[in-house]
Amino acid sequence: MQLAEIHTFLENFFETNQCDIIENNSHYLTVQLTVEMDKELMNRPFYWHYLEKTNGTPKPAQLTFITNQQEAAKDIKGEFIHFGSPRLHQIFQTAKKLGSSIRLYEQSETVMTNSIPLHPWLGVNFIVSYQCDMKKDRIFSIGLHLINGVIIEDFQKKVEKLKLTPKIPDFSFTMSPLIKTQSGLNRIQTFLKQIIEKENHQWAADAKKRWDADLALLNHFYEDLEEKPDCYYLEKAALQDLYEPKINVTIQNGGIFYLSSTTTF
Repeated sequence: MQLAEIHTFLENFFETNQCDIIENNSHYLTVQLTVEMDKELMNRPFYWHYLEKTNGTPKPAQLTFITNQQEAAKDIKGEFIHFGSPRLHQIFQTAKKLGSSIRLYEQSETVMTNSIPLHPWLGVNFIVSYQCDMKKDRIFSIGLHLINGVIIEDFQKKVEKLKLTPKIPDFSFTMSPLIKTQSGLNRIQTFLKQIIEKENHQWAADAKKRWDADLALLNHFYEDLEEKPDCYYLEKAALQDLYEPKINVTIQNGGIFYLSSTTTF
């Protein structure tokens, strides 16, 4: 997961959860947490318990996240966020807990006299992890029209440009999907699998070469022993765990988006 992707993810996460973004630089952002988000992220239950007992005025925390430590100004104080950092892992878990499934409706900017049909889309965000002795993560966002079956990539970026609301707007009605949600998810997963299969997997071949080299060294070390000790097999298994190429796909979140028939991507 690249630095820019982390920054975009944080923007989306806090905006979706109604946290005000006080300052947004390409290398860092400062956010004002809501009460709910403070309870999720700041780990201070005694503070909130005390306020609830005394009817005190809540003061949710304000946080600055530095997403590019080398480029950010030296006087910026905040938490450095990178893939693998405990804070980012915590935010991932919170996003999964709070936003694993949402339902949003597009709101027209113009006043309409006729009712507006809203078409159902299934949008799913995936994290694809490419793992061997090194690791790389990518985010894929895919949308499927639940009536005509059209599939598009970068769905999250596209719907972010629209005005969405959790309540169906006045003078709008939703079209019934012809494709069931589970069937739609299966189609999206098949589409993602095809994308991954077409990628260049030289990284896996390189990992196999490093694995073979270390395995040859291990075998050389024990070649004079007719019967290999248990530690040999443990080390051999450890090399497999370290080098064997794997691709893990996890669903980060998703939802149903009812969009105007005039919306084009």
